[in-house]
Amino acid sequence: MASSMVAVGLALAAAGFAGRYALQAMKQMEPQVKQALMSFPKTTFGGGYYRGGFEPKMNKREASLILGVSPTANKNKIREAHRKLMILNHPDRGGSPYLAAKINEAKDLMDGQIKK
Repeated sequence: MASSMVAVGLALAAAGFAGRYALQAMKQMEPQVKQALMSFPKTTFGGGYYRGGFEPKMNKREASLILGVSPTANKNKIREAHRKLMILNHPDRGGSPYLAAKINEAKDLMDGQIKK
């Protein structure tokens, strides 16, 4: 019983020293990590989102931005992107009716331009 208590105590002490060493090492590496993160392109960490609201009348560029597909995407890619977005934003599951309408409008516009 006593030997198991000593073993548990030694394990806790070792974990504490290892954690302290890790924290000190992280503090020393912080400038290098910041520099490495700054060297990545902006689009890697969220800089690629469209800044601005919706246009009064949707165009092909805006529709492709909403769906997250290329303006020249095929019907299957458009359908799959629409499906994924509607699963996430459906009003019956707590999503916004306005966003759902914009997603549907984007799909209709992209589908209509492919058929032409």
